[in-house]
Amino acid sequence: MPCLIGLDVGTTGTRALAIDLEGNVVAAATEGYPMATPRPGWSEQDPDDWWAASRTVLGRVVAQSRQAPLAIGLTGQMHGAVFLDENDRVIRPALLWNDQRTERQCLDITAKIGRERLVQIAGNPALTGFQAPKILWLRDEEPAAYARLRRVLLPKDYVRLRLTGEHATDASDASGTLLLDLRRRAWSDEILDALEIPREWLPSVHEGTDVTGEITAAAAAATSLPAGLKVAAGGGDNAAAAVGNGIVRAGLVSSSVGTSGVVFAHSEKPVVDPLGRLHAFCHAVPDEYHVMGVTLSAGGSLGWWREVAAPGRHYGAMAALAAEAPPGAGGLLFLPYLSGERTPVLDPAARGAFVGLNRTHTLAHLTRAVMEGVVHSLKQCLDGIAELPLPITEIRATGGGARNALWLQLQSDIFGMPIHRNVVDEGPAFGAALLAGVACGAYSSVAQATSLIRLAADVNRPDPDRSLLYKEYHEVYASLYAMTSDAMHRLSALDGARGQPGSSTRPPSS
Repeated sequence: MPCLIGLDVGTTGTRALAIDLEGNVVAAATEGYPMATPRPGWSEQDPDDWWAASRTVLGRVVAQSRQAPLAIGLTGQMHGAVFLDENDRVIRPALLWNDQRTERQCLDITAKIGRERLVQIAGNPALTGFQAPKILWLRDEEPAAYARLRRVLLPKDYVRLRLTGEHATDASDASGTLLLDLRRRAWSDEILDALEIPREWLPSVHEGTDVTGEITAAAAAATSLPAGLKVAAGGGDNAAAAVGNGIVRAGLVSSSVGTSGVVFAHSEKPVVDPLGRLHAFCHAVPDEYHVMGVTLSAGGSLGWWREVAAPGRHYGAMAALAAEAPPGAGGLLFLPYLSGERTPVLDPAARGAFVGLNRTHTLAHLTRAVMEGVVHSLKQCLDGIAELPLPITEIRATGGGARNALWLQLQSDIFGMPIHRNVVDEGPAFGAALLAGVACGAYSSVAQATSLIRLAADVNRPDPDRSLLYKEYHEVYASLYAMTSDAMHRLSALDGARGQPGSSTRPPSS
């Protein structure tokens, strides 16, 4: 039986999987790579690490599946900036989605275009994680590198270039650059002209199910994929994950706890938060849209806490430790602003904090507070979506948080809604494979492709007493940023003035 392949160029590693036409996973592989933080708030990766990992995992999947692939779809971390010269060579390390160095450039963009106009065109205000301010940062801070710049690509699209020789992207990923006209699903001449960014630097924009090229002979030799294999446009990681979870019609919402946390709501038309607290993006589904709230450090907060407080323990052990503490963690709250924050505060200088510590608190209490704080942050995203208003009829959990009982129950209790999950939860790569199936004609539409998705029989339902308790905790949580933001900004400024180099960590390969 033929197969479809999805490739996810993630933050900590690249994952490939192959599925048969009934949606069963027949092969999968993951390869990790480092993320560098040369200064506080900076986040970079070498794009050639993505390509090396992609070659490795694709080779493994082809060997494991022993089936002829029909097409491959691409997905990956959003917002990053890959800077290329006239020969498509990487000029410097890529700036990632969680990089916070571009605050000044965001102010410049807002001054040139106007905040309201920017939100009207692009669906979002200028935020440090987006690609557009990264281009201006290169212009301002590394003029010699900027003089060599001829192309700018998103992370997955750099891998596409290596696979096909084509400069292309999809509308969902492109709408996270701040350079796309959301309603036209095309690059905005008004924004490009205001920022003096040449249109020819940008790739062509396609729908997620479009074919954007074929595997070249050189790429075939490097990956074991057959030359001439069709490559689908795919989508940004959140949009592709939503396809993989069946979030393709109104009322459906996904809640993801991965490195970052995402609440993702499908929308048939552009729905823009006038305050810019939530992101309005194109979906990977042709001519559809979504609204998204983001917690920059979700599972990343638990990962940080594990490294600091319990090195050597795996994530399951950390969740088991947290389960030893009572709901509310004994009057303790955690703000997960370890990388600044997106929704709803839009503040790159926000700082994390434990609030309410006393001598009775143990490692278990602090660990539970970290996990609860992440879900409180996602609850703020969910509340913002409901205020737009968009219907919320069903929530489906995805990411690492969908594979742990405590993460699932915390979402149900704090959201006050049942939490469903898929039988197969393979994240963005699964959605990319489904999009590839539509691109090559294996499925007639995204609706047909996602009809293969099956929900698990067990559903996490909110406990009434815990939900009532968490409602009170959430009211306190929601008040803390406003009360502490001035102190956060002063501390951030002091740390920025110190300017000590950060570190680089390399996750294990698997």
